[in-house]
Amino acid sequence: MTRIAVGWHIDLEFEEDSHRTRAAALVRLSDGTEVRAHGYASRHPSDEDQQRVGEEIAGARALNELAMKLLTKAHEEIDEASGRTSYPLT
Repeated sequence: MTRIAVGWHIDLEFEEDSHRTRAAALVRLSDGTEVRAHGYASRHPSDEDQQRVGEEIAGARALNELAMKLLTKAHEEIDEASGRTSYPLT
């Protein structure tokens, strides 16, 4: 059996102001494809300023979107290779 080691590196970048955090996620796949996603978090005015929490929420939302885009990409590739419509991956 042939084993191939593949690694993905996911980049997460954050932009923040006093009330909002924006996360941008990027993964480069072994076929050269880049998949990008975004996530946002807003701080309620009555909440304490906790920068890390905003990053965690925005980052998690970006990674969730990234996961869904990867599932969709895989689903489309399965359909293309098989020539039929398959059940969506979740």
